[in-house]
Amino acid sequence: MSTFKLEENELAGLKYRSIPLWDSLGHMLLMESIEDAFNISIETPDMLAFSSYEKGMEILAEYGVTI
Repeated sequence: MSTFKLEENELAGLKYRSIPLWDSLGHMLLMESIEDAFNISIETPDMLAFSSYEKGMEILAEYGVTI
């Protein structure tokens, strides 16, 4: 995950505020990165609910994104 400078094997179990880069500003940068990468627009309630890697995968699936 380039937004947080993590390798794929470091993503499982990752939660909001569990690393210094995933603070409120980092969260908005992550949302922007995801929207740009997958050409989607994430609704505000989904942005707020995107609190972990696993929850994020669930939310992205609702937008038709598979990784």
